[in-house]
Amino acid sequence: MSLVVQKFGGSSVASVERIKNVARRVKAEKDNGNRVVVVVSAMGDTTDEILNLAKQIGPLLSEREIDMLLATGEQQSAALLALTLNNMGCKAVSLTGWQAGIYTDTLHTKARISKIHPDRIWKELREGNVVVVAGFQGMTGDGDITTLGRGGSDTTAVALAAVLKADICDIYTDVDGVYTADPRVVPNAKKLSWISYDEMLELASLGAVVMQPRAVEFAKLHGVRVQVRSSFNGGNGTTIMEGREMENGRIVTGVAHDLNVAKLALFDVPDVPGMAKTIFKALAQQGINVDMIIQSATRDERNDISFTITRDDLARALPVVEKVAGEIGANGFTYGEDVAKVSIVGAGMQSNPGVAASMFEALADEGINIQMISTSEIKVSCIIDADSVEKAVNALHAKFRLHEIEE
Repeated sequence: MSLVVQKFGGSSVASVERIKNVARRVKAEKDNGNRVVVVVSAMGDTTDEILNLAKQIGPLLSEREIDMLLATGEQQSAALLALTLNNMGCKAVSLTGWQAGIYTDTLHTKARISKIHPDRIWKELREGNVVVVAGFQGMTGDGDITTLGRGGSDTTAVALAAVLKADICDIYTDVDGVYTADPRVVPNAKKLSWISYDEMLELASLGAVVMQPRAVEFAKLHGVRVQVRSSFNGGNGTTIMEGREMENGRIVTGVAHDLNVAKLALFDVPDVPGMAKTIFKALAQQGINVDMIIQSATRDERNDISFTITRDDLARALPVVEKVAGEIGANGFTYGEDVAKVSIVGAGMQSNPGVAASMFEALADEGINIQMISTSEIKVSCIIDADSVEKAVNALHAKFRLHEIEE
């Protein structure tokens, strides 16, 4: 008897009819003799609708109360799915994140899972129930409800799969796997039958919205075998696994792009120790993640520091940067939202020189200017003008002949 964790995203449970479709899939897994834990997101656009309600209240929105509010969306989905399963003759019980034993740190709206005590889940499984857990949520040690940030239900599912030692964690969504690029941008993008943890983590971090990066981190850390599948067909999807399990002949596996990017720059920062620490510590204290960082060459004992963050964090970052600029004696700062990030990812890049040069050549051939560059062993990212993204992604996909990858 296998233990299977299944996660269904918002589009998969967007209506009662879709919830019934999910219930049939869950029941089929149970009828195959498996123990099943299901994690669900809020229905459709429920999270956005709830947030819009809150914004009508006024400008002062406590993040603690926002978490109290947002957590209701996943609870609704979990209860509706459990009701549906019971009506189909499949015993099921729904649990909130805290009933499932999920504990987090105290960072509201972006909490991280600190520990899981799955005693209640094991009890329900022993009694023959399908356990339906509300994703995206947990509880602090003081008993406050927290949420895990956008895509947090993925993290809930993978974390539960890890602690329960599940045989597989199936992530069901509205696409049938991981593609070499967003098929809405590149019509001839190919679905991948497998991808390594490292490659998936890079793609997820760089804008591919198939899985949340933290969920992939959890999977890699605990060796959870993950499969990304469609809720709407019976295909096998894409398996995410340890790279050494596979013979990898690929150089570049995929192209990712991200429009949720903002660029900031501080001018004439004194070239003395501690400046970078002061800037980025202030941002970190506000829970703002910094991505790419570039420091210009020193001139007259001063330099410029440019960096990127998510566009979602820009409003919170601006007063922090303005304050820090004054404290360190910088000559002002600027920012822009009309940029995007385009990236290539592939484990084969480690042993194949010239990949970055080929990327820059493809962009240059399209007349696309590169503003910033960041690299790791298996990825190269460039900041470009936002209105050039589609042209850039298609050019890179063609340059590395990703349409010829065998599924």
